[in-house]
Amino acid sequence: MSKPRVIGVLGGMGPEATLALMQRVINRVQAHDDSDHVPMLVDMNTQVPSRIRAIIGGDGPDPAPVLAAMAAGLVAQGAEALVMPCNTAHVYAPQITAAAAGVAFLNMVSLARNQAEARAAGTPVGVLASPAVKMVGLFDGMGGGTCYPADQDALLAAIRDIKKNGATGTARAALRAASGDLLSQGARVQLVACSEFSLIADAVAPGAEVIDTLDVLADAAVAFSKPDEKQD
Repeated sequence: MSKPRVIGVLGGMGPEATLALMQRVINRVQAHDDSDHVPMLVDMNTQVPSRIRAIIGGDGPDPAPVLAAMAAGLVAQGAEALVMPCNTAHVYAPQITAAAAGVAFLNMVSLARNQAEARAAGTPVGVLASPAVKMVGLFDGMGGGTCYPADQDALLAAIRDIKKNGATGTARAALRAASGDLLSQGARVQLVACSEFSLIADAVAPGAEVIDTLDVLADAAVAFSKPDEKQD
């Protein structure tokens, strides 16, 4: 079996979500020893400018140059593919790929879109994410349509609550209400498209069929690093 290929992680957005991705990658590997695991180079850069402030507020510093520098640094250290466990930051994917010197960027948004469209089979796909994701249209244009919860302010408050206090009951209740709203709009298939929400993805409304973008990214990272290993 070939040696696992190195994955570079543009992390820190937020820190717990980065750790959650790493843990999910570890959990997917059929390991007998350390060397069986996916090698990961992680830039846990908690100082990336706020994506929410830059996109929603329109008055924050541009995260793109920082993300591009992170990508270039990881490639220089030997990363053979890059991943980024932050959906909103994928609006800067062109700048990241331009800085990555031909190294693959495993695009969580594109991969999750493809899965959602296939599973929804022409019905609407619901998106549970930061309001910034809706503003930039990262998941717009899917075949059966894209739905968003009406109360975007509640989602933003829940994200901030998780970043500050962890997986609180208030945040879980907000995600469940948003998920119920999507069901009422006909969106049975729902994307958990914020890595903070990935930490509480089990809080969605009963009846929702969830695709967690963080799981999609973990699958892609393992498949790239260990292409000879059978995936479940």
